[in-house]
Amino acid sequence: MPSNDARILLRTAVPTAAAGIIATVVSGVLAGGKGAIGAVIGTLVVLLFMGIGQVVLQRTAKKLPHLFQAMGLMLYTAQLLVLFIFLALLKGTTAFNFKAFAFTLLATTIVWVAAQARAYMKAKITYVDPDNSGPKP
Repeated sequence: MPSNDARILLRTAVPTAAAGIIATVVSGVLAGGKGAIGAVIGTLVVLLFMGIGQVVLQRTAKKLPHLFQAMGLMLYTAQLLVLFIFLALLKGTTAFNFKAFAFTLLATTIVWVAAQARAYMKAKITYVDPDNSGPKP
């Protein structure tokens, strides 16, 4: 993974993990041990889904740059649908506090998307290929 891609992934994962830690503490205080477990699981689900999506998107950008925008839109839509399906499947669980899980899932997803947008805005990504400067004589 090129350093720029790793830097963007790091700049999105760290704030998300921090939000997950805060959500775990708050859920633990408000809902007890099951709330903390739900928050941890919610954070891990977001980090896993969004992290895999970020890696897939970066590889698509390198190999098929003309599909980058379409792939990004499709990927975000698919991620949100999978997260909603995940919520629907776990709605009746008693293993952890579902509300803590759901709110953590929502909060960490918002933090991930905001951090990712900020990371891309701050990244110094070249838009012109310096090796392809024109026709060669």
